[in-house]
Amino acid sequence: MGSPLKLDRRLLNQARAVRWALALAVALGLVGGIVIVGQARLLSRVVAQVFLGGETLRQVAPWLLGFLLLSLLRACLTWSSEASASHVAGHIKHDLRTRLTAHLLALGPAYARGERSGELSNTLLEGVEALDAYFRQYLPQLALAALVPLTVLLFVFPLDWVSGLILLLTAPLIPVFMVLIGSQADALTRRQWTSLSRMSAHFLDVLQGLTTLKLFARSREHFRTIARISDQFRGTTMGVLRVAFLSALVLEMVATISTAVVAVQIGLRLLYGQLSFEQGFFVLLLAPEFYLPLRLLGARFHSGMEGVAAAQRIFEILEAEPKVKAEAQVLPAPPLSFGLSFQDVYYSYEEERRPALAGLSFELAAGEKVALVGPSGAGKSTVAYLLLRFLEPDRGVITVDGSSLRNLSPTTWRERVAWVPQNPYLFHGTVADNIRLAHPGAGLSEIENAARQAHAHDFIEALPHGYETLIGERGARLSGGEAQRLALARAFLKDAPLLVLDEATANLDPEIEALVQEAMARLLDGRTALLIAHRLTTVYRTDRILVMDQGRIVQKGTHAALLQQEGLYRQLAMAYRPGGVV
Repeated sequence: MGSPLKLDRRLLNQARAVRWALALAVALGLVGGIVIVGQARLLSRVVAQVFLGGETLRQVAPWLLGFLLLSLLRACLTWSSEASASHVAGHIKHDLRTRLTAHLLALGPAYARGERSGELSNTLLEGVEALDAYFRQYLPQLALAALVPLTVLLFVFPLDWVSGLILLLTAPLIPVFMVLIGSQADALTRRQWTSLSRMSAHFLDVLQGLTTLKLFARSREHFRTIARISDQFRGTTMGVLRVAFLSALVLEMVATISTAVVAVQIGLRLLYGQLSFEQGFFVLLLAPEFYLPLRLLGARFHSGMEGVAAAQRIFEILEAEPKVKAEAQVLPAPPLSFGLSFQDVYYSYEEERRPALAGLSFELAAGEKVALVGPSGAGKSTVAYLLLRFLEPDRGVITVDGSSLRNLSPTTWRERVAWVPQNPYLFHGTVADNIRLAHPGAGLSEIENAARQAHAHDFIEALPHGYETLIGERGARLSGGEAQRLALARAFLKDAPLLVLDEATANLDPEIEALVQEAMARLLDGRTALLIAHRLTTVYRTDRILVMDQGRIVQKGTHAALLQQEGLYRQLAMAYRPGGVV
C-alpha cells in the first residue's frame, strides 16, 4: 500500500461478506456529520439571538433543547458506527484465522517444515489481530473523509460561497501531505513487521532448543542474538512512531492554519458588514468539523498500516498451493485389505533442484510386511510422505488395488493408514487425549485396551493422575520409550489396515526396546506394513527388504539372501552391526 488512498483489493474482498455492516458504519458516521451541521446551526442561532437579539433563556430554550437532543443523537450514532465497524473487523479476523488455520492444515507438514513455526504462529495471531485497525478504523474513515466534508460544503456554499471555496481549496492539502509522509511510513512499517516476525520465530526456536543450548553452553550467545533482534525491532518501531508523530504534527498544522484562514476572512467580512453574524458563526463552527475527518484519516492510516503489512504475509500463505489437492473423492474407500504399488515415481524438492526419488518402483501386497532400508538421503522419508499423501509424485503413479491413489480424498485415505514416526509428537494434554487422537470417539476402556497392547498401561497407571495426567508440550514429562509406546497405542486404537512405521525402536534401551518390539509384532499381525528401517534388528522378521539408493530400489530380497549378494545391503550390514543404525 504505497499511499494512504490506495486500497488492497485482497483486503477489500474480505469485507464482502459483511459489506452491509461496513456500509452501516459509514452511513451512521455520515448521519453523524449531518447532525453536527444541525448542532452548529442551532448553536449559532442561539448565540446570535441572545447576544445580538437580546432574547432570554426561556425564549431560546427550545433551541437549546434541540441542541441537547442532537448531542445525544450524535453520541448514539458514534457508538453505533463504532460497534458496526467492530463487528466488521471481528468477523473478518475470525474468518481469516479460520481460513488460515484450515489452509495451513491443507498445506500439511511438507510446507510447515520449510517455515519457521514461530513466524507462522505470529502471523496467525498477531498478524490477523493487526488487521483490526484497518477494518475498524481506517476503512470506514476513508469513506467518511470523502463524504462528511462534501456534506458540510453542501450546507456552507449556499450561505457563504467564499468560505466554501476556501474549504474546498485547502482540503486537498491534507491528503497530499499524507501521501508524501505515508510512503516513508509504509516502508518502515513493513520493516517493523518483518522484524517482529523474525524476533518471534527466533524466540520460539530458543525456547524449543533450550536444552541443547544449555548443553553446549551457547544460551548466552543466543540471549545476545535475541537482544540484538529486539533492539532492531525497537529501532524500527521508533522510526515508525517518529514518522507518525511528524505526520500528526503536519496534518494538525495544515488543519489549524486552514481553519485560521477561514476565521480571518470571516472576521474581516463581518467587520465590513459583508456577512451576518449568524452565518459567519455557523461557518466558523463547521470549519474544524470539516477538517476533522481528514485529520482522523491521517491518524488512522498509521494505525492501520501494520495490518496491511501483516496482510502481505497472510495472503502469501493463503495463496500457497497445497502439495496434495483435496479434490472430491472419485473412488470409494479401499477395503480393509489391499495392495499398493509405486510405478516409476519421481519427486524433487525445491522446484526440482533437489531430486529425492528417481523412477521408484515396488509393490506391497495385501498383508505383506516390507522393510525399506538405505543410507541417509536415499529417499525413504519421501516414500513415507507420499504414502501418507503429504506430497504428490511429480511423475509416476501410486496405486491402491490397481486404482490411482489420487482418486481418493486424502482424508478418506488416511483413515486407512496408521503412522508411527521415529519421534512421535505429543501434545500438551492428558495421556488419554493424546491416545484418543487416533479415534476421537473412543471411550476410556478402548484407550486402556490399546495402551495394554502397546505395553503402556502399567507406566500410565503409575503417573500421578493415570490417564488424566498432563504430559506437557511434546511429552516433556515422559521418557523416549514411554512416548514411543503412546504412539504405538494410537496405532492400536486406530486399527488401520496399513501401517507405516518409521523405526519405532530407535534410541531405546534394550529392555524398553524388547517391549516395543513385542508390541510391534502384535501390531503387525494381519496388517499390511511398510517399515522405514534404520536398524537391521527390525528387518529380520519382514517378508521382504527393499534397499534404496539415490531415489530408486537397487536390491530386494530377504535378509539372508541379501547378505549373500555383493551390494549396498551387505555394505550396510558390515558397516552397522546388529543394533547399529542403518
